[in-house]
Amino acid sequence: MNEIIIGAKPENLEMVQGFINEQLGACPPKIKNQINLAVDEIFSNISRYAYCHDNGTVTIRIAVEKDITIEFEDSGVAYDPLSAEEPDITLSAEERSIGGLGIFMVKKIMDSMDYRREDNKNILTIKKTIA
Repeated sequence: MNEIIIGAKPENLEMVQGFINEQLGACPPKIKNQINLAVDEIFSNISRYAYCHDNGTVTIRIAVEKDITIEFEDSGVAYDPLSAEEPDITLSAEERSIGGLGIFMVKKIMDSMDYRREDNKNILTIKKTIA
């Protein structure tokens, strides 16, 4: 797996996307777009919430084989996005609670999404099959 360690700051999203796109190479455009959306959402959440306004880093690992596997690791506050209640998408935008839609979207566009807490670190792994 190739990796990048980067400050968990919103302004670093462009560098993260550049790293991911470089690794994806000639990946089909639809899959590349789905991965970029997922990476944007996950990195943005980590940069906004993981460190409670303190400085921290995110390690992002990627492997491109039959599947694309991307792992996000941070040592911020423990948070399992998979345990969050899914938003009620039957409600109108005005009726819906704020938040939760991004992770819901990531779950829908990726083939799998797993979370674990290990050695005081959040580790979120997403996978997409290249087909």
